[in-house]
Amino acid sequence: MFKTVFFIFLFILSALFTVTAHVNEAKHSITVGAEQFAMYLPQLKNKRVGLVVNQTSVVGQTHLVDSLLTKNINITKIFAPEHGFRGDHDAGAHVKNAVDSKTGIPLISIYGKNKKPSAKVLSDIDIIIFDIQDVGVRFYTYISSMHYMMEAAAEQGVEFIVLDRPNPNISHIDGPILEPQFKSFVGMHPIPVLHGMTVGELAKMIKGEGWINQAAELQLSVIAVDHYTRTTPYSLPVKPSPNLPNDQSIALYPSLCFFEATPISIGRGTDFAFQVIGYSPIALGDFSFTPRSIKGAALNPKFKNQLVKGIDLRHSDTTGLNLNYLINAYQQLTEAKKLFFERADFMDKLAGTDQFRLAIEAGRTAEEIKQSWQAGLEQFKQQRAPYLLY
Repeated sequence: MFKTVFFIFLFILSALFTVTAHVNEAKHSITVGAEQFAMYLPQLKNKRVGLVVNQTSVVGQTHLVDSLLTKNINITKIFAPEHGFRGDHDAGAHVKNAVDSKTGIPLISIYGKNKKPSAKVLSDIDIIIFDIQDVGVRFYTYISSMHYMMEAAAEQGVEFIVLDRPNPNISHIDGPILEPQFKSFVGMHPIPVLHGMTVGELAKMIKGEGWINQAAELQLSVIAVDHYTRTTPYSLPVKPSPNLPNDQSIALYPSLCFFEATPISIGRGTDFAFQVIGYSPIALGDFSFTPRSIKGAALNPKFKNQLVKGIDLRHSDTTGLNLNYLINAYQQLTEAKKLFFERADFMDKLAGTDQFRLAIEAGRTAEEIKQSWQAGLEQFKQQRAPYLLY
């Protein structure tokens, strides 16, 4: 009898502990900046608001645009970055100015020729809100769009608010620091490939380091993510762009994006973009796939409708920056007398330097290459320290 009562007591205690743990977990779950209306709605009262948003700009299941309209915020313009307002444009595809069919609000493209809005475009805006999910990689262009919007706001005396979101690659700081002569839309700041910062932290650094014109004049506010730390795991609720469909692709993106400057396929035109490596006629591995045209994601992918063979990374545990994929593929194609760096200039822009490509061509190992940029990374860590929020 005593044993029965004792085990019942343990069962009840265990159940209570489990419930308490779940309550505490829910209590301390993160809250993204966009969800913290009380922190920024007062700033929007009686103001004309411009939004830099896309499909990731959600509050629960509702888009930020719709949430703000229900709160009677005067939204005068929506600015659309690469991939468009709804996130349905392929990488590099032209995004046109239009009108949002749901709300009737003008849509202004900030990708392509008009990356920075003119004074005329901003003439009916008092405050710009930036709320886009980033992936923490320098060549992912949303932070370049933020740069130009911040600069335009500074020049025209428009306030700028960043509604911060987690960085799924925040625990990694790696890659070469961008050199000024290799500055482009896929790399605008002297930071490493993996910078380990949220967009809010990076916005503070862009202003603080004077990386935009009239930085001192910019009135910048950042609504930080509540209950977030640099070790908090975060699975993105909405895919940030058409070819980053899941957490695995986001983890592999820093390592595989360099292949864009080569003839190698990284799965564009499949359901597992940025999760495989393939080539034809040389087999890089035993895994085979056939890229196809996918509207809004990859209209003309490499090796369209051709069988390619390579490596399946969908279940790999790769995180951070793995250079061996690139080095091994370079060696395989070079041995077969095939040109690997077909777009050497683009490779250097992605890397932010030509030293990375030259080191691979010289036969340096991954360890040797990574060692070459450690001094720059240490300096960057010290430089970014004043701007960290988490």
